[in-house]
Amino acid sequence: MSIRYGLLALLDHGPKYGSQLRAEFESRTGATWPLNIGQVYTTLGRLERDTLIEPAGERDGKQQRYRITEAGRRELAEWYRQPVDRTHPSRDELAIKLAMAVGTQGVDVAGIIQAQRRHTLKAMQDYTRLKAQALADGGPESGEEIAWLLVLEQLIFSAEAEARWLDHCESRLLRLAARRPARPLTGTEPDDNGAEENVHHAQHTDHRDHHHITGGSTA
Repeated sequence: MSIRYGLLALLDHGPKYGSQLRAEFESRTGATWPLNIGQVYTTLGRLERDTLIEPAGERDGKQQRYRITEAGRRELAEWYRQPVDRTHPSRDELAIKLAMAVGTQGVDVAGIIQAQRRHTLKAMQDYTRLKAQALADGGPESGEEIAWLLVLEQLIFSAEAEARWLDHCESRLLRLAARRPARPLTGTEPDDNGAEENVHHAQHTDHRDHHHITGGSTA
């Protein structure tokens, strides 16, 4: 739905070709969410079907310019007014992966958390570097530069939240392991004590990295 309304918002500034809409959408978001041209024209076709946009003039070869209609402006205004619905969140692959891994024999859940934390902290470090570049030389001036900075900061905050959630997941697994009744080990049963030691080691290593990286990420 964000692409639908993103294109409507761009058309509210004036008629545009599909290729122009694609370029402007990616420019506003710093190419964080790249679009393929087929996706753009599919969305434009649905917007035209819903009478939210209409052709603007004759075709220029294979290209058609579009403009927003009054119905489109009303729907766009409503989109701006309404908060984004968080009661039906999109499916998060990481949450699904951990939910499936927990309780599955032979899956190293602690290893999944450790690998994901390293990846998330690296991404946060990269976003923070891009933010520093965006703030250099007096900071953003144009609307597109400000839009890109806002997107960057959202990515940084999201990465920080994910790192904290991974810490929480790791702590919860440790507490569950500590409450689990001791069982005699056989040659075919997993060594819970060894697994817990691995989680403790991963937690110590990654907490140290997390503290080092996040110390100034949101400054």
